[in-house]
Amino acid sequence: MLEALDVWMIVAGALVLLMTPGLAFFYGGLTQTKSALNMMMMSFASIGIVAVVWALWGYSVAEGEGIAHLFGNPGTDFGLYTIVSEAPEELIGVGFGATFAIITTALISGAIADRAKFSAWLVFVPVWVTLVYCPLAFWVWGDGLLTTGPIGSFAGEAVDYAGGLVVHMCAGVAALVLALVLGKRRTFSTPEKHKPHNVPFVLLGASVLWFGWFGFNGGAAEDAGQAGVIWINTLLAPAAALVAWILTLRLSGRRPTAMGVASGIVAGLVAITPACAYVDPVGAIVLGAVAGVLCCLAINLKYKLGYDDSLDVVGLHFVAGLWGTVAIGLLGRGELLAIDEFDYAGGLFYGGGLDLLWAQLVASLVTLTFTLVATAIIAYAIHATIGFRVSTEVESVGIDTIEHAEEAYIIDSAAAASPSQKV
Repeated sequence: MLEALDVWMIVAGALVLLMTPGLAFFYGGLTQTKSALNMMMMSFASIGIVAVVWALWGYSVAEGEGIAHLFGNPGTDFGLYTIVSEAPEELIGVGFGATFAIITTALISGAIADRAKFSAWLVFVPVWVTLVYCPLAFWVWGDGLLTTGPIGSFAGEAVDYAGGLVVHMCAGVAALVLALVLGKRRTFSTPEKHKPHNVPFVLLGASVLWFGWFGFNGGAAEDAGQAGVIWINTLLAPAAALVAWILTLRLSGRRPTAMGVASGIVAGLVAITPACAYVDPVGAIVLGAVAGVLCCLAINLKYKLGYDDSLDVVGLHFVAGLWGTVAIGLLGRGELLAIDEFDYAGGLFYGGGLDLLWAQLVASLVTLTFTLVATAIIAYAIHATIGFRVSTEVESVGIDTIEHAEEAYIIDSAAAASPSQKV
């Protein structure tokens, strides 16, 4: 008989899976018309490839029997054969975990819009999720380095409820690496040529992401009390970030935009992800508001520093993910942390001292370093063999036409002609 929490995790998993098509709309609307389909295809390809990898060996690497606190044994349950035979009810959690791996990988694609070979992406996805995402998930959510392993024993157990380290910081750092490996777009220095081609798609995507995020953050809730905390915080943090983003634009002399609203929502959602179960509503508002300001300022750094993060994956996911992870060490409440058996009195601002903050800082540094090095090795290997970037000619014509033999928008000139022009 299905328990209530099992039913909720099934529903939550479906909500999280829906987030990846939502991301496809968000990213697709942000790109140029001639590469919109390619951008969306990278998200859908992530669903197909990562789901298969997760079932065959990814789940075992992320949650199987630990090997030296580094990763789970990929042979623990290849193809989920043993779970099906002995504990099929556990497949609900397996599927829920798969949706996290899927969207984490899809997030990276936003940094390489308009210029990445689709074939190279198809190679990158299974290698990266196997060698980077799954081990990091084991480090944070399993018997890994940042929990019971040597780093966790030294600095304290890392706290990350739904993926500040594993999902957003990891994806943001990987996105930066790919942006640097592939190099800038031809017209990077003229940002007006890269304005979103479909802002309503961007808003639609942000709305679907926010909707799905209630499952993303709340799917593993222990009980109704923890679910209530997570639900209200997942509402409040992006709301505060949205307001803060608009105010930041106004105070800097710019007009509030629909793009600012969408970006503010995402910044707040990312920031609350690791802390959703461990801060109170006021803490969620503070956390979200700071994320809105930080990310609004951070997305313009790519022009000053010269890296072409096409759709601001670094400025949104890395920055907000880092802030949300560290903020637990400031705003975490001891009684909420105790529900998940964390031995911390709370964050610095709640009388808990520096212990939790120190653990979060160390975990963030380890995540950054590991993801950067591992992703760089994978990306350079692909770039040096089959090549990761399309030619200048393909970039000029558009990836959709060359890579997929399709176009997002086909306008029939005869049908579009005015009545007076028709024969």
